[in-house]
Amino acid sequence: MFGPNTIGQLPFEVERLGCHKALILSTQQQKVQAGELAASLGGHAVGLFSGAVMHTPIDITEQALLVVRDLNADCVIAVGGGSTTGLGKAIALRTDLPQIVVPTTYAGSEMTPILGETKDGVKTTQKSPKILPEVVIYDVNLTLTLPRSLSATSGINAIAHAVEALYAEDRNPIVSLMAEQGISALAGAIPRIVASPFDQEARSDALYGAWLCGVCLGAVGMALHHKLCHTLGGAFDLPHAETHTILLPHSVAYNAAFAPDAIVQLERALSTSEPAKALFELARNIGAPRALRDIGMPESGIDYAADLAVRNPYWNPRPIERDAIRGLIARAWAGEPPAVVARA
Repeated sequence: MFGPNTIGQLPFEVERLGCHKALILSTQQQKVQAGELAASLGGHAVGLFSGAVMHTPIDITEQALLVVRDLNADCVIAVGGGSTTGLGKAIALRTDLPQIVVPTTYAGSEMTPILGETKDGVKTTQKSPKILPEVVIYDVNLTLTLPRSLSATSGINAIAHAVEALYAEDRNPIVSLMAEQGISALAGAIPRIVASPFDQEARSDALYGAWLCGVCLGAVGMALHHKLCHTLGGAFDLPHAETHTILLPHSVAYNAAFAPDAIVQLERALSTSEPAKALFELARNIGAPRALRDIGMPESGIDYAADLAVRNPYWNPRPIERDAIRGLIARAWAGEPPAVVARA
């Protein structure tokens, strides 16, 4: 559901799903907003769990499941970004409870049947129809107070979903069209939002782009970029959207010579002849981080990350070579521009 004030439809959607005991999910930072949403549901809300965190640690999911069982909840409502959405998905996978997601960022993960979970510093993903939410409510008014920095990085995070859809092993023309449109919408909206955070039209364009990019990620497979983000995020507890933002230009550069059709579409979407450089400059222009060292990754972790990244790799158009991957991670750690390599 799209549009201003669509959050008012939430009680009707809960009833339409045949539910009467909704558990609201949020991060600690969005507890107040989630509490207001719970109050709007009246008797249909049985509680609030505000312990969602990045990378969906399994121990947090287990804590939330105890609350679900204690309150006899019959559905979950995730309010926020990818952290909260991930927790809702993890609960649904284990219980098959219906999910409603109310996104307040541009993560796009609410449109995918994919769940990434972390245990002992290792993040793994899985795909199942149980993971896909039943209802998503995109109310632009709920995004107007999203800080500039998070607007920027969550938007590039969504762009990353569509970029990989362009060169996915199981890509298809329809998904590629959606990916190109999603990238274009977000790349155009993010600078406008950073310049004017209360620009409702720009915020609406960003939600539209996030929806498209999320659908793309759910429809086709993932490749090198998501493998790197999952590896680094799980191993070093790095912020998810910022990790995507920093790595995306380098992932595009790594694959450019091996995915020429995807690069042509990316050039159109970004209105540039150098998409890897354009993504790197986009991050600079909107004040987003461009170095892994600036978000908490130690230099001593570069070799460890390279070893993890080549272990059980996702399919990728260019072969996954340990030395090349280490070079990519090292450049991303230092904040250096991406290095496009010609195909041998």
